[in-house]
Amino acid sequence: MIDLVKRVSPGIRAPIVLFTYYNPIYQRGFETFVREIADAGAKGLLVPDIPLEETAELSAICAKNGLDLVLLSTPTTPIERMEKIAKASNGFIYLVSVTGVTGVRTGVESRVEELVRKLKTVTDKPVCVGFGISEEQQAQQVVRWGADGVIVGSALVKALGEAPSPEEGLRRLEALAGELRAGSNREGAKAPGAGGGFFANLFGKK
Repeated sequence: MIDLVKRVSPGIRAPIVLFTYYNPIYQRGFETFVREIADAGAKGLLVPDIPLEETAELSAICAKNGLDLVLLSTPTTPIERMEKIAKASNGFIYLVSVTGVTGVRTGVESRVEELVRKLKTVTDKPVCVGFGISEEQQAQQVVRWGADGVIVGSALVKALGEAPSPEEGLRRLEALAGELRAGSNREGAKAPGAGGGFFANLFGKK
């Protein structure tokens, strides 16, 4: 994974966020892992299985190496904990839209609007919604509800993996990515505010 980031990062303008579980980081050691991914060209790190209470050391090491450690908030997160997560997260906050596993879904749950609203009351950092978003219309809906961006994984993997050839897979992936980007673009997502780091600057936040 790190070798791949090193190969592709020079040709990618957008910042690369590595999404990985805690064990590979623990096995390598915080300092070594973070230094290696920073040297490879990564700009952020997201570790879904590390609890808030154990992020301080990793966050400090990330900051020292110019990386944003992005934290997650879920539908079951109490507002008091949301505020703590938002304060500790760097770059943006990843708002998980559903309970359960990720994957392609036909619609976005209406409660996401309330989750975005709640999170926006405790932070001015960008809020990006993930889990279950697979279509341009879903991206539009989420951004209309106040999110600053969307995070898509399964739908892009599906577009690539179900194609009859690698070339067609890349074509479908590019087309879907373009649709999702179009759906998530809005001037309102660039509201001024404080805090954030590298990714916040993408949203016009200083």
